[in-house]
Amino acid sequence: MAQADTRKRRSGGRAGKSGRRGGAVINQMPWRIPVNVDRPTEPLDQAGVGAIHDGAMRILEEIGVVFLNPEALEIFRQAGCRVDGDLVRMGRDFVMEMIARAPSEFTLTPRNLDRTLTVGGKHMLFGNVSSPPNYWDMELGKKVAGNREQCANLLKLTQYFNCIHFAGGYPVEPVDVHASVRHLDVVYDKLTLTDKVMHAYSLGRERVEDVMEMVRIGGDLTHAEFEATPRMYTNINSTSPLKHDFPMIDGCLRMIRRGQAVIVTPFTLAGAMAPVTMAGAVAQSIAESLCAIALFQYVRPGAAVGIGTFTSNVDMKSGAPAFGTPEYMRATQMTGQMARFYGLPLRSSGVCAANVPDGQAMWETSNSLWAAVQSGTNMVYHAAGWLEGGLIASPEKFIMDCEVIQQIQRYMEPSTFATGVDDIAFDAIKEVGNEGHFFGTKHTQDRYKTAFYQPFLSDWKNHEAWEEAGAIWTPERAHLIFKDIIATFEAPPMDVAIRDELADFVARRKSEGGAPTDF
Repeated sequence: MAQADTRKRRSGGRAGKSGRRGGAVINQMPWRIPVNVDRPTEPLDQAGVGAIHDGAMRILEEIGVVFLNPEALEIFRQAGCRVDGDLVRMGRDFVMEMIARAPSEFTLTPRNLDRTLTVGGKHMLFGNVSSPPNYWDMELGKKVAGNREQCANLLKLTQYFNCIHFAGGYPVEPVDVHASVRHLDVVYDKLTLTDKVMHAYSLGRERVEDVMEMVRIGGDLTHAEFEATPRMYTNINSTSPLKHDFPMIDGCLRMIRRGQAVIVTPFTLAGAMAPVTMAGAVAQSIAESLCAIALFQYVRPGAAVGIGTFTSNVDMKSGAPAFGTPEYMRATQMTGQMARFYGLPLRSSGVCAANVPDGQAMWETSNSLWAAVQSGTNMVYHAAGWLEGGLIASPEKFIMDCEVIQQIQRYMEPSTFATGVDDIAFDAIKEVGNEGHFFGTKHTQDRYKTAFYQPFLSDWKNHEAWEEAGAIWTPERAHLIFKDIIATFEAPPMDVAIRDELADFVARRKSEGGAPTDF
């Protein structure tokens, strides 16, 4: 698959600044990288942080983690870890030495250089929903298996909304495309419909290698340029409790060896795959993350990595996952404390268990998004479009979530808490005095257009005016916006020669059979 490291630069190979050049469907906030200015919520005291750290280290030292990847087992042996079959135990000194090698910040550079992201510090990035097998919208009115057109439409929303910073996995699984070539079609769509940071699933050698090559081609990069800085990322989940599978570790090793970024996110549900207590679930999650990160840092010191949290609880009556719960929020905040203790960037999620974009969907998602703010999260996965615990993607929910994300971005703007002379507004208060109002003052007239957040979806009319305007509920308004965006969408620019090279690569890999499957 590799090509020579010399390529002729093509004019127009870089993407332009805007992904859409037509008239605006909504008046949205401009592209920006939010900076989280708040002090993080820290429910743990110093002793609590130490207790969870010690618990995680004891898990790695005394219990161990299964790695179903022979290459990883051999690397651990070389590193001096205790390997018994596929069970690996490692000392805390080794783990902490490896973790110290990891950067606290790194960049992700997509084909549009203006969309470059910094992961870490106080930066907060939001990504689209990823991986649901099913789709729901108001026009269908029922849950259906995802297809390529629906996936492409959600990618268009990903590109359209400035508050969405990176493209995660498939925003809905296009099950109408055979699994052996699905990654080829979807990544082609992602690279041609968006110019934002790309993701690869670590699900076998062929998929990872194909996606890296397509991202390299899409960016008009030499191999050396592609490998010089992270251009994309993967996110893996451990198989809780205390296990890492073969393909995900294999994919991560391939990614880090070529300079790309890896996020390790255990999927620990308290009461099912982790202890029922939040401290126990978080300690297990930390152990499952750190052992993999230690492996990657041993192989490539300084590799771009992040620690993820997906710790929530189950409904103890049914065993079904629950999201956006008080326990989920606390687990996210606690993991944020631990990520800062280890000096690692943090990933969390915007999630809910609701089946349709209703009130439950929004309060659970808002809880999880604000938990991301409180925890100091750097990458928020699934921030827009998630339903039914990750089994459904919905465009209406996507748009409703973007309204919340924009409000979070506005909340973080320095203007909302500035205390300069003009902000204190003493002269305006003196002018109005003990009677009158501020509507007509010069201070208000100079600022009213930008003084407050302006929603694109919320309806602030009173009930009578709302009824007169058609009594349209929020999901219905979101559906109309969705249809307008899709009808007027223009893909970001891409040089024709690059697009053709991508298409040729897809065609060749399809002729070779794509990736092996189990069916």
